[in-house]
Amino acid sequence: MSAETGATSVDFTWSPRPSDWRQALRTAVPLYRWAPWFGLALGVFGVVVLFMGMTWAGVFGLALAVIIIALVPIGTAVNFHNHPLAAKTVTGSADAHSLRMSVGEAARSELDWSDLPGWSETGGVFVLKTATTAMYAVPHRAFTGSDDVDRFRTLLVEHVGPVA
Repeated sequence: MSAETGATSVDFTWSPRPSDWRQALRTAVPLYRWAPWFGLALGVFGVVVLFMGMTWAGVFGLALAVIIIALVPIGTAVNFHNHPLAAKTVTGSADAHSLRMSVGEAARSELDWSDLPGWSETGGVFVLKTATTAMYAVPHRAFTGSDDVDRFRTLLVEHVGPVA
């Protein structure tokens, strides 16, 4: 255990899924977060317009609602499957000094904690935001147990700050 952080380093590994990207995008990008709600509201208005007797307008509203609601998961899945590194196993470690991740020999990154201005957490994913538009989604399943998840969370709080 390090005296500086109160937590030892933590190692993690996972095979990314489209749902990891989707959770990260919903957390960081307002368009992804609000699109399903906008689609639902448009669907309700489409139903109301149908009951008012305006068939074409109601059907058009319902069709647009379905497209808007489906666009986020379908678009994320397509982008995920078209990305050359997306489905490859990621390994990483974090300690008092930095966060390191690699995708085999194809990509490696080391981030000082100061390079991460913020982070958030959904029910199953840590979303690490960088100073640029890049972000990293590290799912809880990447860790061997809840103690490792807690250690990673502690490192984030100590070196980046409280959850955003």
